[in-house]
Amino acid sequence: MIPRYLVDVDLDSIPHIHTDVIVIGAGIAGLFAALRASETKKVLMITKKSLLDSNTRYAQGGIAAVISDEDSPEYHRQDTVIAGAGLCSTEAVDVLVHEGPEGVQDLIRMGTQFDLENGEFALTKEGAHSQRRILHSNGDATGAEIVRALSERTKQDPNIEIWDDHFVIDLITQDGECYGALVQKPNGQRVFVRGNATILCSGGAGQLFRYTTNPDIATGDGIAIAHRAGAQIQDVEFIQFHPTALCYPGAPRFLISEAVRGEGAYLRNIKGERFMERYHPQLELAPRDVVARAIVDEMENCKSTFVYIDITHESEELIKHRFPTIYEYCLNYGLDMSTDWIPVAPAAHYMMGGVKTDLYGETKVRRLFACGEVSSTGVHGANRLASNSLSEAIVFGRRIIERIQELPALQGDIQIRSASEAPRTEIPNQAVVEKKLKLQKVMLRYAGLKRSAKGLQKGYEELARQLSIFDSLMTKREEYEFANLLNVALLTTTAALTREESRGGHYREDFPDRDDLVWRKHIVFQRGEDRIEEWI
Repeated sequence: MIPRYLVDVDLDSIPHIHTDVIVIGAGIAGLFAALRASETKKVLMITKKSLLDSNTRYAQGGIAAVISDEDSPEYHRQDTVIAGAGLCSTEAVDVLVHEGPEGVQDLIRMGTQFDLENGEFALTKEGAHSQRRILHSNGDATGAEIVRALSERTKQDPNIEIWDDHFVIDLITQDGECYGALVQKPNGQRVFVRGNATILCSGGAGQLFRYTTNPDIATGDGIAIAHRAGAQIQDVEFIQFHPTALCYPGAPRFLISEAVRGEGAYLRNIKGERFMERYHPQLELAPRDVVARAIVDEMENCKSTFVYIDITHESEELIKHRFPTIYEYCLNYGLDMSTDWIPVAPAAHYMMGGVKTDLYGETKVRRLFACGEVSSTGVHGANRLASNSLSEAIVFGRRIIERIQELPALQGDIQIRSASEAPRTEIPNQAVVEKKLKLQKVMLRYAGLKRSAKGLQKGYEELARQLSIFDSLMTKREEYEFANLLNVALLTTTAALTREESRGGHYREDFPDRDDLVWRKHIVFQRGEDRIEEWI
């Protein structure tokens, strides 16, 4: 049983801090929301590491928005809905495609510099896009540029206070309303931060899996704390595995951007054969789930642990100019993109589901909002269209702040004294890092790119053996993170076991076909309630 709070709570015994808006997490969602909120409110921004540590920083490809005269919101909408495999919210997609360009202008006003060609935005194309609509920075370092620009402004903003190296243990709620968060400081002291509104911008959960493009902070914290607080969690069975992460001895699973294929790179198996024509008419630019499974099939057929991505037919000048970060990274491991085929394999990349919100980012819990990868706005459906994630963060970040401006002041006192039914015990001797590695291996084996009822059931049972962590006396960040990962892993495996079809980022070997008659609906979880299935 997952408890309401990870630790015993007595708000009367700890310090109270008051602010207008609490932003939990950094990345584009947190930074952008904090800056917009700070125009009229006092903001406290809480990060468990620093402003520079987020999934956004590693985003290479770019941000999708209708900029070109040859493009249109209708084209962008169509591409998004097709990639989403029948589960997109058309209302949310319409918001994204129509408000995305203005969001890009906001980023520019905040100091972001996008690449230009002949005085106009240099637009590229990525998988499943019908038009060139991807803006990028410094070739393949878009995320890093956005984080640079927004973090510099955030540090200079007198209305924003930043708490680095602080961990949000849980949200504090009363009568279905969020009053703020229980936070642990670097010295171990706990404080209650009370705010008129709380925005979760804590990113994804790539650390659920042994191989991921995400940094080590992506432990699903926001989804877990929102679930414990009573928010609805939607579509978490849909995990996007990026098809092309560097797979080379001694190297981390570094992302080889979709934009490399967008600029004409080929995928080859270890025999040197191009293979995507056997899987999809869009070849290397097919949707990510199709490409990732095709690569796994080729690896299995050829008994290899990788395939190659080959852009050697393009000029060295183009490669260095367009992909300077990837080029330099590969060169550090003795791989030259201009002359070598680069070994790649799929890795966990993005969670399409998360904390369910309305079109203004508000969750089922009043005054609690979610933005970015932690949220489930309905934009991505069963499979995110490349480069829509950064667009989603700024579009819905703007809308969240609009809603917060309308909120009345939070009234009333809150007194929480919550203790577990039985005394919490000391953490077992097994190191948390070992528990985490076991969880990641279970998820990769049973809830990865290919799933089945037998495997998912076995995976769930193995995960459930770790539930004793919730009865333990947790005091450290790594303990909270493991508990959060376990919380999300159990939700993910349950949803994947429930959905008896294949769709987008969810593939069942025992149900290989998409079934719109039965499964064109969302699977939604809410603590203390039966699982909900909502038809589109």
